[in-house]
Amino acid sequence: MNKITTDMYRFTILATSDVHGQIVPTDYRTGEHRPAALASLASIIREQREAAPELLLIDNGDALQGTPLAHYVSRMREGEAQTHPIIAAMNELHYDAALLGNHEFNFGRELLDKAIGQSAFPWLSAGIVDQTTGEPAFGKPYLIKRLNGGSIKVALLGVTTHYIPNWENPEHISGLVFHDALESLLTWAARIREEEQPDLIIAAYHGGFERDLASGEPTERLTGENQAYAMCQAAKEAGIDVLITGHQHRLIASQAAGVTVVQPGTGGQALGKVEVVFALEQGKWTVKEKQSELLLPDERTVPDARILEVMEEAEAGTQIWIDQPLGYVTGDMSVGDPLTCRLADHPFLSFVHRVQLEASGAELSVAALLSEQPSGFGAKVTMRDVLANFMFPNTLTVLRLSGRDIREALERTADYFRLGDDGSPIVNPAYREPKPQHYNYDMWAGIVYELDITRPVGERVVKLERNGSPVVEGDSFDVVMNNYRASGGGDYEMFQGKPIVKEIMAESAELVADYFRRYETVTAECDNGWRVIY
Repeated sequence: MNKITTDMYRFTILATSDVHGQIVPTDYRTGEHRPAALASLASIIREQREAAPELLLIDNGDALQGTPLAHYVSRMREGEAQTHPIIAAMNELHYDAALLGNHEFNFGRELLDKAIGQSAFPWLSAGIVDQTTGEPAFGKPYLIKRLNGGSIKVALLGVTTHYIPNWENPEHISGLVFHDALESLLTWAARIREEEQPDLIIAAYHGGFERDLASGEPTERLTGENQAYAMCQAAKEAGIDVLITGHQHRLIASQAAGVTVVQPGTGGQALGKVEVVFALEQGKWTVKEKQSELLLPDERTVPDARILEVMEEAEAGTQIWIDQPLGYVTGDMSVGDPLTCRLADHPFLSFVHRVQLEASGAELSVAALLSEQPSGFGAKVTMRDVLANFMFPNTLTVLRLSGRDIREALERTADYFRLGDDGSPIVNPAYREPKPQHYNYDMWAGIVYELDITRPVGERVVKLERNGSPVVEGDSFDVVMNNYRASGGGDYEMFQGKPIVKEIMAESAELVADYFRRYETVTAECDNGWRVIY
């Protein structure tokens, strides 16, 4: 129970984050069972409710995108009246609130607004405002929860990384303005303290840590995408006791500058739990203790039967849809070792370039392995295979780039590698921690190039040619890439502000599927146009 004594009260906060549509405990690549999923966390949530009936359950963003199920729901069920199944599962678990994550916008405002309208809980984000009114675009960005018969007042404030315009399709965020998340947090926390006078302020932030929690040293380029460390540093001023984080897909349960913090991974890996003990002193409830932990499902965790029932129809439809045969591959287009695929031209990436070049009419193509566990394609290709390799709903953009831009981009890509003690290539730790970012290593088609990773960073492009002639700074080329990269995502700042020649609004997964439908059989081949030297 929540009450410890008449003057002591324990309050539990539960948080999911970055579930990314992983509601059912199924690995969509293989069809096998996986313990991590919201259905598994649901069993833990129900156990926690039995122990502490008065608790706060929040989702910290990025719930609606990420799995084939999420893709199926967004594309194959358009116009259907029934509740979005992911929302139905969250309603079943009686979430108190959810945050807007960056991926909530991926399928457009129509689907998002419909999902919000079907939710039995509010969606929070202080910094996302309506361009016309200047007010929070999704309603009041905080909620008040009263505990212990109303004597304890808790405020939950939500904020979202303001970096979304750097990634998202502009049509999906039209009419919205994204204010700095840290500034929004401080502004609204002050307003809440003045107007509500709560006994506890919880901040939920769809963003992560830009610095090491222990040392304070930067763990990434300080772009403003992640500001959780700065939020903790400002916590005393803001009056914030607890900070729920996400976006980086990390497993964190710790303290920073006196703030209790938690981040519960991704795909239903963990349930974040924070316990706060209040003490009644001189007629006022004050925070005496705080601690956070992660509750992880494992193979012994029984998925919640009611959540599985809610998801049954959508899941069955998803499985039928993703097993549709699309076409066939002659030769080997499988990806065994991703590192090997990033060291020299590979048939799978060559195929991706072919799709992009045909769809865009560009001269050059840029692509990356988007999955952390890329499989490539076997002899028969289904929608399951396509979505396993193209899980993000990226579209394509053609930019006009100079020879200088291309060289700078290749130098940025070459930073992916370091040399191990034995002289073999290894991945730069910055691409593995604090969040895996292997998708920020690009491979090009239409040029011939060599990256010598024995040389200093910034001096690794030792060959760069087009049609047998060196590419020089003043050359100009039309280059196709996904919209995330075209916006400068992944610290490719040389692409920002470059002329946009064309935008192909079909998603990459659909372009690949259509390519197979059109040609049916595709030959695995590559022209060996580039390599990494070490």
